[in-house]
Amino acid sequence: MERAEHIGSGNWTSAPATPVASTRRFAAVLIGLALVSLVLAGWLPLPFSVVTVFLFAGPHNWFELRYFISRLPARLGRSRNFFIVAFSGIGVLTLGYAAIPFFGYRWWWSGGTWLTAAATWNTAALLWVAALVVIRGRQTPRRDWNWAIPAACFLIAANWMAPAWFGLALVYLHPLVALWFLDRHLGRVRPEWQRTYRRCLAVLPVLIGVLWWNLAGTASLASDGEVAGRITTHAGSGLLPQVSSHLLVSTHVFLETLHYGVWLLAIPLIRSSGSPTAETPWNLISIPLMRHPRGWPVAITLVIAVGAVVMLILWAGFSLDYARTRDIYFTVALAHVLAEVPFLLRTV
Repeated sequence: MERAEHIGSGNWTSAPATPVASTRRFAAVLIGLALVSLVLAGWLPLPFSVVTVFLFAGPHNWFELRYFISRLPARLGRSRNFFIVAFSGIGVLTLGYAAIPFFGYRWWWSGGTWLTAAATWNTAALLWVAALVVIRGRQTPRRDWNWAIPAACFLIAANWMAPAWFGLALVYLHPLVALWFLDRHLGRVRPEWQRTYRRCLAVLPVLIGVLWWNLAGTASLASDGEVAGRITTHAGSGLLPQVSSHLLVSTHVFLETLHYGVWLLAIPLIRSSGSPTAETPWNLISIPLMRHPRGWPVAITLVIAVGAVVMLILWAGFSLDYARTRDIYFTVALAHVLAEVPFLLRTV
């Protein structure tokens, strides 16, 4: 007999329930959390954005780091080239992204130079993704993923036409990647919930439509403060001045909250129906490279510990200077955005 799930102290477990009841409770939790997030995002977009980033930005990166480490194979084998390209690209692209504002402000770049630098970085990122897709496709002979090359060429051309818009698209599309990770995770540990989850995803456009309908025509948010200005700009108010920044910020913080929810609640707490415990992030023994004879237990423990320290430093930074720490965070955190690409490809 399966057990119904709910958010608990470490696992989603409670009294025995039928598979149908378990699935319904799972769907009710998903829809309920999405509705709460939608109401808060629409009602208090700026405070809700500040609170969610302060509380969850650091922890969700730590949870992602732990998740990705647990998906590393003990022996790279045929995946060696894939991971070499993946990790090299993450390092180079992250440094390049951080270098753009450093040199831009230092050398007083013009607006055109900023756009050229952004378009160049976007091009490098697209080529890197295309290379990973092609390499991954060659590891699965039944699939032909060479379509990634013409697709990348098309996106590169679109990027050079409007690099700023390309960056804004990434801001709104990135939170949705977590929903894809959850779908793949469910397929691995809870396949009986996967269809229900996909039906719940179909409700997402409806929720966003309701949000837009309620906020259509609302006045823009006051952006005269440092924090408010950064939040509204990040949501695209500079590129879309004709759209209420209230609507833009609400939409972005709603999607970000779903992103945080997946990494902090859903993936860590949803356990396999045949497993007595969830794969909680603090249970390092469940990481294959910790148990494998050729694993790296010391290195992994050190990386996890450093990640926890960085999380504490972020909280301290947000407390002392929220605006500046937010800027630094969203620059450095690009590494986890890039890391999602190879690990997502490994699931398909």
